[in-house]
Parts: sequence; C-alpha cells; structure tokens
Amino acid sequence: MEHVFNEKKPVNAPTFEEEVTKKSKKVEAFNCKPSPAFIGASWTALLIGMVSYCIGLWNVGMELNEKGYYFTILLFGLFSVVSVQKSVRDRVEGIQVTDMYYGISWFTTIASIVLLVIGLWNADIELSEKGFYGMSFTLALFAAVAVQKNTRDVKFLDENVAK
Repeated sequence: MEHVFNEKKPVNAPTFEEEVTKKSKKVEAFNCKPSPAFIGASWTALLIGMVSYCIGLWNVGMELNEKGYYFTILLFGLFSVVSVQKSVRDRVEGIQVTDMYYGISWFTTIASIVLLVIGLWNADIELSEKGFYGMSFTLALFAAVAVQKNTRDVKFLDENVAK
C-alpha cells in the first residue's frame, strides 16, 4: 500500500519522513531564546526613546499643532517599523506577505523619517534640540524593532519547541 501511495506523489516530492526532518531542523535552526536582559534592555530603550521625545515636545516652545505633528510622526514611525519587522520576519518564516504590503511598510517607514527630517529642518528651534529629537526618534524606532523581534522569537519558541 505504501508503494501505491508514493506513486501518486510527484517525482520530486519529499517523503513524510523528509518533511518531519525538515520541520524539526527548522525549529533546531532557531532555538535561541532572547535573554531577559536583552528583552528588558529593548523595552527600556523603547520607553526612554518615546518618553524623552514626548518630554521634549512638552517643554519646547512650539504651537500645539506643531507638537501634534511631531507626536503623530513618532506614532507613525513606530507603527511603520513594527510593520516592516513583521513583514520581513513573515517572509523569512514562509508566511505569505503581499508585495504591496511589504512595499507600503517600507515606504511608510522611510516617509516617517523623511517627514521628521523635513519638519526639523524647517523648525525654529536650536540645532541641539533638533539633534535631540532625531536621536530620541531613532532610538524609539530601533527599540520598537527589537521589542517586536523579541516578542516574535519568544512566541515562536513557545509554540514550536514545546511540541
């Protein structure tokens, strides 16, 4: 009966044993859980970046609409980089991501950075303040990617290594 079952499969199709081996190797290839220290450092960096950016906005002498612009850019950038990280990771893991969503994720990430640069270029604030906003924004974006990666790694390992 096994012989009949194999005849219906395409010539290059893997056997059941090869599929099981392939899946177990995929899990073995990634079995390094992020350390609690790295997870904590990522969350701390995200909070420091976001909070310092927001404290700077609170204290700067701008109109409320300008502050709203910069706050929206922060939220837009954070969402965009998490979306990029998710779509890149999905593709690596073989989860289908449309080219349109992948492209939009990258476009919005780049757009948020460009909008911040344009806003700061034209802002009537000291150069040191502009650098502060740029650095806290960059820290928050990088940390958001790290937090998303850690969250994804822990979830992946919890679901696949336990089995």
